[in-house]
Amino acid sequence: MTSVPFVTVDVFTDTRFSGNPLAVITDARSLSDREMQKIATEFGYSETTFVLPPSDPANTIALRIFTPTTEVPFAGHPNVGTAHVLATQGSVFGKALTDELRFEEKAGLVTIAVSRDDTGAVSRTTIGAPGPLIIGATVTPDEMARCLGLAPQDIETARHLPVFASVGLKFILIEVTDLDALGRATSRIEPLRALRAAHASEDCDCATFLYTWVGEDHVRARVFAPFDNVAEDPATGSASAALGAFLTTLANPKPHRQLLVEQGVEMGRRSLIHLDVFAADNGFDHVTVSGASVEVMRGCLSV
Repeated sequence: MTSVPFVTVDVFTDTRFSGNPLAVITDARSLSDREMQKIATEFGYSETTFVLPPSDPANTIALRIFTPTTEVPFAGHPNVGTAHVLATQGSVFGKALTDELRFEEKAGLVTIAVSRDDTGAVSRTTIGAPGPLIIGATVTPDEMARCLGLAPQDIETARHLPVFASVGLKFILIEVTDLDALGRATSRIEPLRALRAAHASEDCDCATFLYTWVGEDHVRARVFAPFDNVAEDPATGSASAALGAFLTTLANPKPHRQLLVEQGVEMGRRSLIHLDVFAADNGFDHVTVSGASVEVMRGCLSV
């Protein structure tokens, strides 16, 4: 039997038992793919990460990310949280770390900047989304409303229709009319299953990112991912990044816009996701996602 170390952190918060919990397996060299999936299922968090040596020694680590049901190529809070754990640890696989990290992932290379407070403690980590903006099909308000237990008039369409979008991991972006509609939303499996079948070419499990504006640069959001066994996610950096990127395709984008995404409120796990979104002459250029993390527990798994 092998002892495998782990650390759990709450991500996109500086308060324990808020934000989005993450388990980080800090040395996964002894684990098979099957064991990684079993560990992720056992933790039951929206994602669990597994730290491995990089294929290119110029990079920091290779990172694998598992939901309770499958491996995913990229996700936001796993990168933010894993970077916090490793930067706090100070070294990995015998190599001292700087505050510029590079993670090899299935979606591509993810670059991460570590910020520290006056005491030297990690205060925030900032990741760059690994993929280009990919915009897929739109979904009608009637279809989307059935999937969310809402009325079609609860879906705001003045700026855009519900749409598949990705900068590394694909979501359906849905603007709703107000906080009341956001609070009433649910995830209905059978209509979602029909929607997934109708849009099979999108290669997406139809995770839904609902949001509404509560300020000029501030949105409240909720994410449902039932096909990944995540009834609701407290914080979803990859979906927030996709929203920020997608907004640059709408009318008159600012060259640089800072957005705050507040998520998890309805779950009692408030999260704060900070975006810096950059537009170029031809639309989207790049987006970064940043946030705080706080350690909750550490220990060893027997595998």
